[in-house]
Amino acid sequence: MNAEHAKRTEQAERTEQAERTEQAENTEQAENTGRVETANRHLERVRCVEGAEELLEVVLPGRVEPEGLRIRRGAVPVPGPGQVVVRMEATGVSFAEQQMRRGRYYDQPPFPFVPGYDLVGTVRATGEGVGRGLAGTRVAALLKVGGWASHVLVDAADVVPVPDGIGAAEAETLVVNGITAWQMLHRKARVRTGHTVVVHGANGGVGSVLVQLARSAGAQVIGTASTRHHEALREQGVVPVDYRAGDVAARIRELAPHGVDAVFDHVGGRGIVDSWRLLAPGGTLVSYGSASTRDDEGSKQWPVLKLLGRVWLWNALPNRRRAYFFNVWAGRALARNRFRARLRADLTQVFTALQRGEVTARIAARLPLTRAAEALRLAESGTVAGKVVLQP
Repeated sequence: MNAEHAKRTEQAERTEQAERTEQAENTEQAENTGRVETANRHLERVRCVEGAEELLEVVLPGRVEPEGLRIRRGAVPVPGPGQVVVRMEATGVSFAEQQMRRGRYYDQPPFPFVPGYDLVGTVRATGEGVGRGLAGTRVAALLKVGGWASHVLVDAADVVPVPDGIGAAEAETLVVNGITAWQMLHRKARVRTGHTVVVHGANGGVGSVLVQLARSAGAQVIGTASTRHHEALREQGVVPVDYRAGDVAARIRELAPHGVDAVFDHVGGRGIVDSWRLLAPGGTLVSYGSASTRDDEGSKQWPVLKLLGRVWLWNALPNRRRAYFFNVWAGRALARNRFRARLRADLTQVFTALQRGEVTARIAARLPLTRAAEALRLAESGTVAGKVVLQP
């Protein structure tokens, strides 16, 4: 009995040992499988980036002429949590970059940095916590800086899908310009059918979008521009005024003797007072730049502070008129989610207007990213209508 009992005990122990070994092997296999799956998920997020061309960026090294821009190459970035890598398909030259190269954009970062206020591109890789459905989607993003690059890291919450059927370059012309125009027209001036508005620089990037959106809202538009652009403005139903021919304000008063309902002024300087005086009771002035001080020396903050002071004073007076200094980034620091929701809603409205034919994409020229200096020169020349677009 003892021998038989010992034999059964030994057999049971061997069985138990075998079960423990099998369990350990299963556990190790599961752990290995988990590690492989984790690694595969990571590789899936970055595989496009690792296999893509190297990163190419245009760097603004300091206060330089356009030819002083530098090309820098490096490794394509990998997205962190909540981020995406966007392969740039179109970026552009805005007035902001023109001021930045002179060191006169009021809140630009320290030199050196990569300029580029906005972009359109395709999501090539997503970081942890980002929905996998975003990969491969064409998106637009408002950046302020960083867009003049082949690949750009962006917070996933800051990208806005571009509807099917809209090309990258066409969409690019309407990112910062479209958002700015839409918000000034509808959120600030609240222009509607029957209003008369003045758009300074009606052939420019923002001005050309403003003109079209105002017309689609049922407003009568008076647009200032050089004579070479007058025929194109007339074709859009705009009454053109040559800003180089004497007293512009007097000419506009002849066209609107009782005043206008809104003035959109990107010029600033002394002319802002004339813009204010053009308003009818209940009218709105929206100032959104200081182009007249672009080449000035001295403090870059002072022109903006002067504008803000005037706006505060005018709004304090009991004159039944309103003034705003428009900043597309207003509210971002205090209520980021609300800012993002508003930006997404407004840019979606602009894209919808493009699809309906209410707005057309005004592309002044298309140049490769490596010719950013030439693109900047062209945009600064004042000889083109619409936006100069940079593409890979």
